[in-house]
Amino acid sequence: MRVILLASLTALLLSACGGNEQGAGVDNSGSLIGPRGAKTILAYVGAASKPPTEEAARLYEEKTGVKVELVFGGSGYVLSQMKLAKQGDLYFPGSSDYMDKAKRDGDVIAETEKIIVYLVSAINVQRGNPRDIRGLKDLTRPSIRVAIANPEGVCVGAYAVEIIEREFSPEEKAAFRRNLVNYTESCEKTATAISLKMADAVIGWSVFEHWDPDRIETVALPKEQIPRIGYIPIAISKFTKDREAAQAFIDFLTGPEGRAIYAKHKYFATAEDASAWIGEKKPVGGEYEVPREWIKK
Repeated sequence: MRVILLASLTALLLSACGGNEQGAGVDNSGSLIGPRGAKTILAYVGAASKPPTEEAARLYEEKTGVKVELVFGGSGYVLSQMKLAKQGDLYFPGSSDYMDKAKRDGDVIAETEKIIVYLVSAINVQRGNPRDIRGLKDLTRPSIRVAIANPEGVCVGAYAVEIIEREFSPEEKAAFRRNLVNYTESCEKTATAISLKMADAVIGWSVFEHWDPDRIETVALPKEQIPRIGYIPIAISKFTKDREAAQAFIDFLTGPEGRAIYAKHKYFATAEDASAWIGEKKPVGGEYEVPREWIKK
């Protein structure tokens, strides 16, 4: 009887501490521990990097046994989630804009920031371009259905607004807004708007074409219409309970295996690669303040 009671008590304690084999818990340092004692780190990720980041996380777990839990969404939205939850080991937004904000607010350890890849704005249309969209002004034509990401919390939406504000007259901007059928919640959903034919065009990233090459085609913007090159940074969150494990994943992403995954998915490895695609050297990163009129559609 004493043996049975002792075994039951041990099982109960293990369950309460997260040490059972069925679920995740925490170790003595507060780090997440996954099934069978495998360590888990948590990353809040802008969806601009979703396909290669999912692949990289899977490979990293296979190689190290460390599971990387990925929370995807608009970069501003996942930053708010991380702050509200007061947890997470890594912040991995889709552009410099939100990383700069996170550094200003002390939400990340600034000196740990690394750039993973670079992005270029483009128009994305349905494969075959059935509406014959060749440039920005075509997005003002009557009956063209356009979507952009919500610029309040999604970086690619802020880039879209920046381009529109620079290139359109007030009359063209009004025509564009009449064609605007949706604000999407993330980069992933912006690309999906084309894949599912919910829109005829979006102002997104050139890389969207490679997410779904059978259904998405990229229409490059003229070099003079691209104000800046975006980049995807990563940094360790101030909420991390295991800085060493978080840093190890950054090292993997910036190492040969991680870089090969992003290259396979056609992301630009350097600012020079992005400039070559554009045809002109452009400023890299920075922030853009979205005009209030765009915050609510």
